[in-house]
Amino acid sequence: MKSFRSPTKLLVAGVALSAALGLSACGSDDAAADEGTSSSSSSSAQFARPEPVASLPAISAGGDTAVALDQGFVDALGTLGLTPGTVGDATLEEGSVIFPITGGTVTLFDKDSGYRPYVQGTLLHQNSGLSLTAGGTTVELTNFTVDPGTPSRLFGDVAVNGEQAAASAPLFDLDGSTLNPPAMESGNAVLQGTEVLLSAEAAELLNQTFQTDALAGGFLIGTATITVPTS
Repeated sequence: MKSFRSPTKLLVAGVALSAALGLSACGSDDAAADEGTSSSSSSSAQFARPEPVASLPAISAGGDTAVALDQGFVDALGTLGLTPGTVGDATLEEGSVIFPITGGTVTLFDKDSGYRPYVQGTLLHQNSGLSLTAGGTTVELTNFTVDPGTPSRLFGDVAVNGEQAAASAPLFDLDGSTLNPPAMESGNAVLQGTEVLLSAEAAELLNQTFQTDALAGGFLIGTATITVPTS
């Protein structure tokens, strides 16, 4: 496990506390915001399935999910006395925590088509994650899975002092109403702009573990960018 000193310590802490940075993260659940619908089934009833903009049925290792941490969240964590770190293959670069993509499948539809969710599939981030330490307690958040469905969420495993506390727990809520249209850059599909929010479940788990009431669901963690190779 790699640890960081200030100011990068606070940057990683933001991600760790949200229980899953991974990151990254990148949902596209904006049906309610854009179309007044709350489920993919109701949207599908109104709009025939269009041809996808891109379809990646088997993503090999490559690409990453990066979360640029919100300064407000970083500042809020500075008073909690937490020591963060990255786990496995995760890295911290210029205020963003980056998690390598290790597999998955993604299908992208034109956002303007009205078809929802317009990002479908899963993205796997095995063997990387974040840690958070206070006193004699260390929480590790690893093996992230991004599910960009409706609702869009990020799941991951949680361990406390080396003992599993939860498997595939919902760690982040992903607000895709701010997602930019998918872009193609140097052979990669890039999805940028999803807001990453601390889930109510993760907030409760971390509050219980660290004996605090400072964390709440819905707190803005940062903005995600997912880069997926298309070949």
